[in-house]
Amino acid sequence: MAKNGKKIGVFDSGLGGLYIARAVRNALPQYDYVYLGDTLNVPYGGRSMEAIYNLSRAAIQYLFEEHECDLVIIGCNTASVTALRKLQQEFLPENYPDRRILGVIVPTLESATELGATQIGLIATEYTVRSKIYDEEIVKITPRAQIYGQPTPLLVPLIENNGEKYMDEVLGDYLEPLIEQGLDSLILGCTHYISIKDKVRELTKHRVRVLSQDEIIPPKLKDYLMRHPEIETRLTKDGTFQCYATDVNPSYIRNVEKLMGPDMPISQATYDFS
Repeated sequence: MAKNGKKIGVFDSGLGGLYIARAVRNALPQYDYVYLGDTLNVPYGGRSMEAIYNLSRAAIQYLFEEHECDLVIIGCNTASVTALRKLQQEFLPENYPDRRILGVIVPTLESATELGATQIGLIATEYTVRSKIYDEEIVKITPRAQIYGQPTPLLVPLIENNGEKYMDEVLGDYLEPLIEQGLDSLILGCTHYISIKDKVRELTKHRVRVLSQDEIIPPKLKDYLMRHPEIETRLTKDGTFQCYATDVNPSYIRNVEKLMGPDMPISQATYDFS
């Protein structure tokens, strides 16, 4: 039997979702948060759809059952692409009908169209671009907008392995064909890319509007909670933040300290991945 949910969970396959969690916490500090990074199974991008769904479902269930989360944000674009719809349409109604799972893709596209974007570039992992999920979802919001996807597979390894000195050249090569399309906006379609948003703005010479999910999700979540008081009133408001990982390794510890401060404890999350 599930416990009464009270917290907001944020889940990602690794580090990137911490940027989302930090931004949400800064914007809405009154709520209680639990962050889960599935560092033991990262990256998700090279896995089958079934594996990504099973890993995402197990992580969500862990946040629901062990940490009394009422609402979970999937920060990972790959998991949002692959697992979110099935989790919302099948997993929740059958198991947790009063809980909610939110992704990052639809809020990102809503923000783009609210700003009047019609020629929208997308840089993301090959998996996300190939899925065409951004293309499918934008049509539901407006028929006037066009997505121009550019896979950027080298960016995450550079970001995770201190490859900043190579970033300008690699990123420039990726951005050039997009800029030639005459974009008005550019979506950073991977939470890792939040860390290079200033670099992207610099390389595009601020000629396009760069949409970063850490700037989009907090106001969208605030709006969601205002529209759903039946959820908001159940959330506890002690201002706590807990950080969990399926593999608490030195690299992850360094990144958590960099993003959340040296006093942020990191605990081991143990659950069945099947």
